[in-house]
Amino acid sequence: MEKEHSSLIPVRVGITLGDVNGIGPEIVLKTLRDNRMQIEFTPVIFGSSKIISFYKKHLNFHEFNYQTCKHAGEIQLRKVNVVNVWNEEVAVEPGKSSETGGTYALKSLEAATKALADGQIDVLVTAPFSKENVIKAGFEFPGHTEYLAKYSNVDDALMILVSDRLRVALVTTHIPVSEISKSLTKAAIFNKLKAFENSLKKDFAIVRPKIAVLGLNPHAGENGKIGSEEHDVIIPAIQQAKGDGILAFGPYAADGLFGSESKNEFDGILAMYHDQGLAGFKALAFDNGVNFTAGLPIVRTSPDHGTAFDIAGKNKASETSFRSAIYLAMDTFRNRKFVKSIAENPLIARKLNHNDDRDE
Repeated sequence: MEKEHSSLIPVRVGITLGDVNGIGPEIVLKTLRDNRMQIEFTPVIFGSSKIISFYKKHLNFHEFNYQTCKHAGEIQLRKVNVVNVWNEEVAVEPGKSSETGGTYALKSLEAATKALADGQIDVLVTAPFSKENVIKAGFEFPGHTEYLAKYSNVDDALMILVSDRLRVALVTTHIPVSEISKSLTKAAIFNKLKAFENSLKKDFAIVRPKIAVLGLNPHAGENGKIGSEEHDVIIPAIQQAKGDGILAFGPYAADGLFGSESKNEFDGILAMYHDQGLAGFKALAFDNGVNFTAGLPIVRTSPDHGTAFDIAGKNKASETSFRSAIYLAMDTFRNRKFVKSIAENPLIARKLNHNDDRDE
């Protein structure tokens, strides 16, 4: 890899292709064909030049240029790099959900994760894959989040959906609705609140984040008239968090908070389960939303949508969310460096805290 002064080196963004028959390759090419983006970062696509060539021709993106590498150690800065993870011919069938798509999505993810662990890239941005197809290919996890948590030796990562004005984290993620209530314990909610606050500080550089906590039941339980989870576990978790110095408030009814301007008073919202958080988030920010995995020693983001087999290969997929995922990954990488520098300089940290108090 070419040498540059460390202060001038752009962020090395590792990119997985996702399902080769889904919209992953299309949104990757659409995002990276504007070569002005390479001023800020170096894209490293883990997949196959043959797949890129297929979609370049299929989508008539003749102006899209890239250079191929055998491994991530050969990448060239400020150029689109394609690391050939496999060399065999793959029958690409846009829109077809199959085990083949899952097999090569998994190969792409494993190669990118290894390069991240080896320090050959700085951050990871994952294109969507089909959970059903990667499981057929031998994937043993509910999703990217759980896979990366295991790979990083982290017991419990935190999924956060991020847009310009919203940050929504989840207590429970990929579990059946029937198991949500019994999975919600005081300890589980408190730990997620603690992880959320830590991420808002470290990853988003918010000095004193305020977090809204949603209830589980309609109308946040109506003081026990519609379920007891709020009284039994959610409120005690909020009280414990406050005792630990976390600015946590609630519980709030999900529909009321997402549907009002009150949500803008908070730096983050903690939802109790997957669809409670994602339904509200996507209704407000689907076009530019990003899925961010917090609580890991690595930086990983992805678009907030799936493989969209119904429009794959038709040049209809929007790259906006994927582009936002790249920029959030870079921002997070830089924020972590900034926060680390503050921790090493107590005078700067004291000044920031003083200014934050004064502005309240």
